[in-house]
Amino acid sequence: MPSLWTKTLIYLGLAEDEDEEYDEPGTEEETSSTRRSASVRRIADSPSSAGKGAVVRVMPPTPAAKFHLVHPYSFNDAQEVGDKFREGFSVLMNLQAADSDLSRRLVDFASGLAYGLNGSLQPVADKVFLITPNGVQVSAEERRRFLEERGFYNQA
Repeated sequence: MPSLWTKTLIYLGLAEDEDEEYDEPGTEEETSSTRRSASVRRIADSPSSAGKGAVVRVMPPTPAAKFHLVHPYSFNDAQEVGDKFREGFSVLMNLQAADSDLSRRLVDFASGLAYGLNGSLQPVADKVFLITPNGVQVSAEERRRFLEERGFYNQA
Protein backbone atom coordinates (compact mmCIF):
# COMPACT_ATOMS: atom_id res chain seq x y z
CA MET A 1 0.00 0.00 0.00
CA PRO A 2 1.55 3.33 -1.02
CA SER A 3 2.27 5.94 1.60
CA LEU A 4 0.58 9.32 1.75
CA TRP A 5 3.66 10.91 0.15
CA THR A 6 3.58 8.44 -2.76
CA LYS A 7 -0.16 8.98 -3.24
CA THR A 8 0.42 12.73 -3.35
CA LEU A 9 3.19 12.40 -5.92
CA ILE A 10 1.00 10.12 -8.04
CA TYR A 11 -1.93 12.56 -7.79
CA LEU A 12 0.27 15.47 -8.89
CA GLY A 13 1.64 13.39 -11.76
CA LEU A 14 5.20 13.43 -10.41
CA ALA A 15 5.36 9.66 -9.92
CA GLU A 16 3.99 6.62 -11.72
CA ASP A 17 1.37 4.38 -10.16
CA GLU A 18 2.94 0.99 -9.38
CA ASP A 19 -0.19 -0.85 -10.58
CA GLU A 20 0.32 0.37 -14.15
CA GLU A 21 3.32 -1.92 -14.60
CA TYR A 22 1.15 -5.03 -14.27
CA ASP A 23 -1.58 -4.08 -16.78
CA GLU A 24 -2.26 -6.27 -19.75
CA PRO A 25 -0.28 -5.31 -22.87
CA GLY A 26 -3.41 -4.85 -25.04
CA THR A 27 -4.95 -2.14 -22.80
CA GLU A 28 -1.80 -0.08 -22.27
CA GLU A 29 -2.60 2.53 -24.93
CA GLU A 30 -6.17 3.01 -23.75
CA THR A 31 -5.08 3.42 -20.12
CA SER A 32 -2.38 5.98 -20.90
CA SER A 33 -4.71 8.10 -23.07
CA THR A 34 -7.46 8.12 -20.45
CA ARG A 35 -4.97 8.88 -17.67
CA ARG A 36 -3.62 11.90 -19.59
CA SER A 37 -7.08 13.31 -20.19
CA ALA A 38 -8.14 12.68 -16.60
CA SER A 39 -5.19 14.65 -15.19
CA VAL A 40 -5.99 17.75 -17.25
CA ARG A 41 -8.57 20.10 -15.78
CA ARG A 42 -10.11 23.02 -17.61
CA ILE A 43 -9.81 26.41 -16.00
CA ALA A 44 -13.06 28.34 -15.78
CA ASP A 45 -13.49 30.76 -18.69
CA SER A 46 -16.01 33.00 -17.00
CA PRO A 47 -16.98 33.81 -13.41
CA SER A 48 -20.35 32.07 -13.86
CA SER A 49 -18.67 28.75 -14.67
CA ALA A 50 -16.28 29.06 -11.71
CA GLY A 51 -18.93 27.90 -9.27
CA LYS A 52 -20.40 29.23 -6.08
CA GLY A 53 -17.21 28.82 -4.06
CA ALA A 54 -15.14 31.15 -6.26
CA VAL A 55 -13.66 34.19 -4.58
CA VAL A 56 -13.91 37.40 -6.57
CA ARG A 57 -11.85 40.35 -5.42
CA VAL A 58 -13.77 43.56 -5.95
CA MET A 59 -11.55 46.57 -6.52
CA PRO A 60 -13.07 49.84 -5.34
CA PRO A 61 -12.85 52.83 -7.63
CA THR A 62 -9.45 54.47 -7.53
CA PRO A 63 -9.50 56.88 -4.60
CA ALA A 64 -7.77 60.22 -4.59
CA ALA A 65 -4.10 59.49 -4.13
CA LYS A 66 -2.79 59.82 -0.59
CA PHE A 67 0.77 61.13 -0.57
CA HIS A 68 3.48 60.69 2.01
CA LEU A 69 6.72 62.68 1.72
CA VAL A 70 9.93 61.09 3.02
CA HIS A 71 13.36 62.75 3.39
CA PRO A 72 15.58 59.74 4.18
CA TYR A 73 18.91 60.48 5.89
CA SER A 74 19.89 56.85 6.54
CA PHE A 75 18.93 53.44 5.20
CA ASN A 76 16.87 52.90 8.36
CA ASP A 77 14.32 55.33 6.87
CA ALA A 78 13.56 52.71 4.20
CA GLN A 79 11.19 51.03 6.66
CA GLU A 80 9.00 54.15 6.72
CA VAL A 81 8.92 54.12 2.91
CA GLY A 82 7.91 50.44 2.87
CA ASP A 83 5.31 50.77 5.61
CA LYS A 84 3.55 53.74 4.03
CA PHE A 85 3.66 52.09 0.60
CA ARG A 86 2.05 48.91 1.97
CA GLU A 87 -0.66 51.03 3.62
CA GLY A 88 -1.65 52.32 0.17
CA PHE A 89 0.09 55.70 0.20
CA SER A 90 1.91 57.07 -2.81
CA VAL A 91 5.35 57.77 -1.39
CA LEU A 92 7.35 60.75 -2.59
CA MET A 93 10.99 60.03 -1.74
CA ASN A 94 13.22 63.13 -1.73
CA LEU A 95 16.86 62.07 -2.00
CA GLN A 96 18.30 65.54 -2.69
CA ALA A 97 19.98 65.73 0.75
CA ALA A 98 21.19 62.11 0.73
CA ASP A 99 24.66 61.09 -0.43
CA SER A 100 25.04 59.09 -3.65
CA ASP A 101 25.59 55.68 -1.98
CA LEU A 102 22.50 56.06 0.19
CA SER A 103 20.49 57.31 -2.79
CA ARG A 104 21.50 54.28 -4.84
CA ARG A 105 20.56 51.87 -2.04
CA LEU A 106 17.20 53.55 -1.44
CA VAL A 107 16.33 53.60 -5.15
CA ASP A 108 17.22 49.89 -5.33
CA PHE A 109 15.03 49.23 -2.29
CA ALA A 110 12.15 51.29 -3.70
CA SER A 111 12.32 49.59 -7.09
CA GLY A 112 12.27 46.15 -5.44
CA LEU A 113 9.39 47.23 -3.22
CA ALA A 114 7.40 48.55 -6.17
CA TYR A 115 8.12 45.46 -8.27
CA GLY A 116 7.30 43.04 -5.45
CA LEU A 117 3.94 44.67 -4.74
CA ASN A 118 3.04 45.43 -8.39
CA GLY A 119 3.49 49.17 -7.96
CA SER A 120 5.52 51.62 -9.98
CA LEU A 121 8.53 53.86 -9.43
CA GLN A 122 8.87 57.11 -11.39
CA PRO A 123 11.41 59.93 -11.21
CA VAL A 124 9.53 63.22 -10.87
CA ALA A 125 12.33 65.72 -10.23
CA ASP A 126 16.08 65.71 -9.67
CA LYS A 127 16.66 62.95 -7.05
CA VAL A 128 12.92 62.84 -6.22
CA PHE A 129 10.99 59.63 -6.89
CA LEU A 130 7.29 58.77 -6.72
CA ILE A 131 6.38 55.22 -5.69
CA THR A 132 2.74 54.38 -6.38
CA PRO A 133 0.95 51.20 -5.21
CA ASN A 134 -0.91 48.83 -7.51
CA GLY A 135 -4.26 50.25 -8.61
CA VAL A 136 -3.42 53.85 -7.70
CA GLN A 137 -3.25 56.32 -10.56
CA VAL A 138 -1.77 59.75 -9.93
CA SER A 139 -2.81 62.21 -12.61
CA ALA A 140 -0.22 64.57 -14.03
CA GLU A 141 -2.18 67.55 -12.68
CA GLU A 142 -2.36 66.10 -9.18
CA ARG A 143 1.34 65.23 -9.22
CA ARG A 144 2.27 68.72 -10.50
CA ARG A 145 0.15 70.39 -7.80
CA PHE A 146 1.66 68.25 -5.05
CA LEU A 147 5.22 68.92 -6.23
CA GLU A 148 4.68 72.67 -6.54
CA GLU A 149 3.24 72.84 -3.01
CA ARG A 150 6.49 71.37 -1.72
CA GLY A 151 8.84 73.44 -3.88
CA PHE A 152 9.91 70.86 -6.48
CA TYR A 153 9.84 72.71 -9.79
CA ASN A 154 12.64 70.95 -11.67
CA GLN A 155 10.64 68.07 -13.11
CA ALA A 156 12.52 65.35 -14.96
